[in-house]
Amino acid sequence: MTEILFLTLVVLLLLGVPVAFSLGIASVTALYFASTIPMIIVPQKLFNGLNGFPFLAIPLFLLAGNIMAAAQISERLVRLAGLALGRFPGGLAQMSTGASAFFGAISGSAPATTSAIGSILIPSMMRGGYPAAYAGAVVASSGALGLIIPPSLTMVIYGTIADVSIGDLFIAGILPGILIACALGVVNYLLARRNGLAGEARGERRAVAKTVGESGLALIMPVIILGGIYGGFFTPTESAAVACLYGLIVGMFIYRSITVRMLGPIFVNTAVSSAIVMYLMGTANAFSFIITSEQIPQAVAGYFLELSSNPTLIMFLVLGLLLVAGTFLDNVAALVLLVPTLGTLIAALGIDPIYFGVFTVVALAVGNFTPPVGLNLFIAAGLSGARMEEISKSALPYIGAYIAVLIGIIVFPPIVMIFL
Repeated sequence: MTEILFLTLVVLLLLGVPVAFSLGIASVTALYFASTIPMIIVPQKLFNGLNGFPFLAIPLFLLAGNIMAAAQISERLVRLAGLALGRFPGGLAQMSTGASAFFGAISGSAPATTSAIGSILIPSMMRGGYPAAYAGAVVASSGALGLIIPPSLTMVIYGTIADVSIGDLFIAGILPGILIACALGVVNYLLARRNGLAGEARGERRAVAKTVGESGLALIMPVIILGGIYGGFFTPTESAAVACLYGLIVGMFIYRSITVRMLGPIFVNTAVSSAIVMYLMGTANAFSFIITSEQIPQAVAGYFLELSSNPTLIMFLVLGLLLVAGTFLDNVAALVLLVPTLGTLIAALGIDPIYFGVFTVVALAVGNFTPPVGLNLFIAAGLSGARMEEISKSALPYIGAYIAVLIGIIVFPPIVMIFL
């Protein structure tokens, strides 16, 4: 049955069938042709894969991100990043990274962060003499921070799949997110010095105060989420609902950038995005049931352990696997395919699943700006007019920055667990 399962899955993926449908069709095909397990198990597992209170956090976090994006806060966050980072060499590139970190803490999405920040700063960088490919690479690589800086939708999905605390994942992701933002800033600085890209002029004091005041309202949202979860005031799912309410209040009554007519498209867009993610997780549960019944996770874990029982060496091997998987699969698909299998391996090695979850999210984030399916690359190419190949080449130093932080996480695990 294993051969039919994976052969069907690979063929469907090569034909371009969406991952969610590929998982479901492969599961049904394997059960029909090579198993005595009744077919009714498929809809049962699909339903059970979504029948849990933590799963409600997924559409709610998507809704919160869409509300804050519709509130048009990206320009305010760009100005805030300019106040803090614009004066350094490569000021516009530094602003891109800083604004992406701020916006990522609100949206929780890499494509949304890339689009929102890139639409403002890519044209500004190009007018300032930055090559189009370099401008696209800066925004694409910085946009991946949206997956890492908590609250992160990808961490919510990992937490529901691995059945670990989403709140702990958020807290554990703070320092790695900051380190990656700093590493990207160092790359920006070195490239700017080499290419003679100067910083930006300081703004007037009155404009500074206005920018800080306006941006501060948006940045309160992640503070509410993390503070509420860590303080025990509400669960991650409840925190997502609070974030939606706060976003509506700020967008409709303070910024006045969201109207009643805009709510319909916001809700429809959230429903469509949620349906895609939730259906994928449902079919993945049926797929996981089959591979578990065939003891594939145990076989994979045994294979890795035959190579070595050293957790550090195994983590380097897993890093290579995640980087390759992230190149060809989107983050959700990679998580639902790999986490059930790798979970058995890390349990055998005694690796903390919270630590492994943050490590996995960071590693998969690299795939968002690497070819052939990096969505951030497509967005950056559309905004800059540069070819994907050119942006990919310019992004190599930023890929190196991510990998350097990932190696640091492997060698020094307290980077992730220090706040827990």
